[in-house]
Amino acid sequence: MPFKKKLKPALAIAAIAAIGAIAFGLRPSQADKEPAKPGAEAARTFEFAPGDLSELKREPLGRAIPVSGSMRPMLQATVRSKVIGEVARIHVLEGERVVAGAPLASLDTADLDARNEAQHAAVLEARARLDLAKKNQANSRALLEKSFISQNAYDSSENAVQVAEANVRSAEAQAAITRKALADAQVRAPFAGIVAKRFVNVGDKLSPDMPVALVVDLARMEMEAPIPVGEIPYVKVGQEVAFQVDGFNGRAFRGKVERVNPSAEAGSRSISVFVTLPNPDGALKGGMFASGTLATSAGADVDVIPTSAVIEEGGQSFVHVVRNGKIERRTVILGAKSPERGVVVVREGLERGVPVITVKAEGLKPGATAVLKKPARA
Repeated sequence: MPFKKKLKPALAIAAIAAIGAIAFGLRPSQADKEPAKPGAEAARTFEFAPGDLSELKREPLGRAIPVSGSMRPMLQATVRSKVIGEVARIHVLEGERVVAGAPLASLDTADLDARNEAQHAAVLEARARLDLAKKNQANSRALLEKSFISQNAYDSSENAVQVAEANVRSAEAQAAITRKALADAQVRAPFAGIVAKRFVNVGDKLSPDMPVALVVDLARMEMEAPIPVGEIPYVKVGQEVAFQVDGFNGRAFRGKVERVNPSAEAGSRSISVFVTLPNPDGALKGGMFASGTLATSAGADVDVIPTSAVIEEGGQSFVHVVRNGKIERRTVILGAKSPERGVVVVREGLERGVPVITVKAEGLKPGATAVLKKPARA
């Protein structure tokens, strides 16, 4: 019994110690673990295929100039009224397609019809007077040949014919004007396209040069992009531009430089470049914002490596190279990039003939062993 009394305090102390160890996160197995040996990471071996490595190459690289701007139809027109009149009928709505010559709006022609009839009657009257003058001239010529009238009397009849002919031409010209006015009462589309905006309604009173509708042709679009003056020497008509448009989730569009403005914009020191592109499906609309890159022609040879070899950390650029069977980390200074070709210019930090690792390998550390796998035989 005394032994049991001594055992209880010992068990209690052991239990308290165990609880304290659990509370502080200590486990018996942790004390049994051996500490990691230094250089364990460096002792790893990485095997690379020939396609996993690259070297500094000397290649010509063009400049990549960023461009951005709003799209607009290359062919668009605000159709205006040419005559005075009241809108009697509207033939189109916004968003509707029209063919060349299709009526957009019709004006009331009651007044124009009356003027056209009056002018037609004036032409008939002038022609009748001309016929009478010619008959008088013929009679006068016969009388003159028989010396029944003087030369002055004959000249007067000849002059009357000339006046009558002038009156006919004048009346016919006035009739042509009224006929044209009557035709212009039908406001028509100048080319095939889509009605982007309608400016009038039935009952509106129109005057000459008043806008009726805006018609656009989406088959060919244009983007005006400002380019810094310093980049203009590298821009040429016909160069290709790759860009994306908001709302198309990465769909690539390609256009070409169509024109370059001959003068810079005051204050901005930039020059507008006009880029055109085909839009056969009409997917692009006026006012959409586009951004992309203008790839200029290749210049002098430069040192490049694949962009996949570059590691960006803390605002600096690094690459992993293989030297004497070991992996080394090099700090490099980069230049221009060519996203289309997937390369970047290396200005400092890398010499030719040194293999650069272009693949991402987990756990890649300086000092690790690098083994180059031999290419498989055919």
